[in-house]
Amino acid sequence: MTGRQASYRSLASLQRDNRACRTCAEAGHPIESKPVFEGHEGQRAYLFGLAPGIVEGEERHPWRGRAGKALRRWLEMDEERFYQTFYLAAVTRCYPGKPASGRGDRTTTPEERRLCAFWQEWEMRLLRPKLLVPVGGVAIKRLLGLNSLACVGERIDLEGAVAIPLPHPSGASGWLNDPGNRARLERALALLQSLLGDARSA
Repeated sequence: MTGRQASYRSLASLQRDNRACRTCAEAGHPIESKPVFEGHEGQRAYLFGLAPGIVEGEERHPWRGRAGKALRRWLEMDEERFYQTFYLAAVTRCYPGKPASGRGDRTTTPEERRLCAFWQEWEMRLLRPKLLVPVGGVAIKRLLGLNSLACVGERIDLEGAVAIPLPHPSGASGWLNDPGNRARLERALALLQSLLGDARSA
C-alpha cells in the first residue's frame, strides 16, 4: 500500500512519498505512469494543471509536450526560467492513459481527483505560495472553487496569495476561438507578467 504520513514537516519528505504513490492504481484506476510534478523549497509561484500527458508520463517531467510549449509561449519564458519560477503540480499526478475511443487522454474520475488532493493540500501548507496559477477549468475548480473560465483575466485575491487563472493551452477546446476570451487571456498574461516582475525585483 502507498505510504502517507498523517502530517508532513518538510517538502522533501512529502515529495518522496508522492513519487512512490500508487493509490489510484491500488484503487483499480488504469493509470499509465508514476506521479509527475516538479519543484523545490522556496518557490512562491504555484502552477496547477489537470494531469500529465503521455510525454510527461514517459519523461516524468511536467509540461514537456505541446501544451507546455504553448504555455511557455504565452508566458514568454524559456524552459530554464519556467522551471525555476514555478512549482509544477496537477489535480492528478499520473498520466491517465487513453480513453476507449483512443482519442486524446482519458478523463480522470472524481475519485482519482479526490485521492490525489492530499498531495496538493500538503504542498500548499508547506510552500505557502504567494502566486497561484490554475490552468484549465478542472484546476480552477479544484484550487479556487469556481466553475467557469469567466474568471480568466481576473486577479483573485486570497488570504495571503493572489490567483491568476488561465485556460488550458492544449488546443482541444474552442474557448479561445471567441475574441472576448482571447482578450481575457491577454489580460491574465499581462497580470502575470506584472506579478512575476514584482517578485523578481522584491
